[in-house]
Amino acid sequence: MPSRRQSAGEAADRVAVIGASMTKFGQREEEWILELLSEAGLECLADAGAEASDVDHLYVSNMASGEFEGMTGVMNALAHDLGAMPAYTQRIDQTSSSGGAGIYAAWQSIASGASDLTLLVGGEKMTHRTTGESTDIIASVTHPAEYKHGVTLPSFAGLTARHYLERFDAPRESLATVAAKNHKNGVDNPNAQFQKEVAVDTILESPVIADPLRLYDFCPVTDGSAALLFCSEETAREYTDDYVVISGIDGATDTHVVHEREDPTVMGGVVESGEGAYEMSGYGPDDIDVAELHDMFTILEFLQMEGLGFAEQGEAWELVEDGYTERDTGELPINTSGGLKSKGHPLGASGVAQAVEIYEQLMGEASPRQVDADIGLCCNVGGFGNCVITTIMEAAQ
Repeated sequence: MPSRRQSAGEAADRVAVIGASMTKFGQREEEWILELLSEAGLECLADAGAEASDVDHLYVSNMASGEFEGMTGVMNALAHDLGAMPAYTQRIDQTSSSGGAGIYAAWQSIASGASDLTLLVGGEKMTHRTTGESTDIIASVTHPAEYKHGVTLPSFAGLTARHYLERFDAPRESLATVAAKNHKNGVDNPNAQFQKEVAVDTILESPVIADPLRLYDFCPVTDGSAALLFCSEETAREYTDDYVVISGIDGATDTHVVHEREDPTVMGGVVESGEGAYEMSGYGPDDIDVAELHDMFTILEFLQMEGLGFAEQGEAWELVEDGYTERDTGELPINTSGGLKSKGHPLGASGVAQAVEIYEQLMGEASPRQVDADIGLCCNVGGFGNCVITTIMEAAQ
């Protein structure tokens, strides 16, 4: 294998992913954040056949280890526990899009030539806190002008969902169809938090959280971790003949004060980051074979489908009801992993786990979730569209 920092300073033409891993998501009662990160990191290195001592940069995507667990400096502790010293370390916090931001940072480290081998590990430990405590920590991502009035992300989701349904004459059942689809996909993901199907009627009869959204329209509070190993395509060929290339990536922001947006059904960060990723890759919406979208709330799947060009504005619900996004029969399978809805949403891990699913799909390693795919996309959303990273990946030719 290449020696450490063999070619540092030489920009990479294309950035490859040669290893991926994901822990079991859910309520991990015995493990804390550092143990979760270590589990994913070690599995990722083993998947690639790489040594921790070969890692130049180690990034940890994590939103709130200090708030949830009272632990900071997780990136340095992880370097010690993995045996990755003297790697440069950095914690990446971009709220619930920390995972996607970590992918962007890892991509930049390789593309710039600053690192030969970069390990990204995303994770969060959340379930030991009460629902109220977790909700308050997550709500801190909102602008102070809104937070002081008690506004939470679920309330934004409910208001937006109501507006969308009324404006585009969409049936309430269409949102339940998103949840039912993603739960069905999660059955076949052994690492998903929920591995059971949920009927549309059950979803529609569950308790109201933020009208018209009900319990099953929301993702759960979750513990878990996921990891990816990045290098140049030249270095990748020294490890393996089979790998995935990041062909396009971009990040963008939208107004932090949500009610200042001109159209609440348009997520500007999704639109801008998607356009940037498409331009870099040379691909467009019609070229994508499989996608992982940030369904923290069911309404977000509609808004991202439209922002990324998979559907015209106000028409995503029709595609969902027509089966367009179904895993086994649809033209564009979305959230084959089960999505945040079924797989779970450990904040810092979610964006990384999205890319792990796309990696496995492109490598042909997602059985029994496997679909026919050469090009995949993942979109990781922070807050209520406050910041977004869109990544396009393709199987190496």
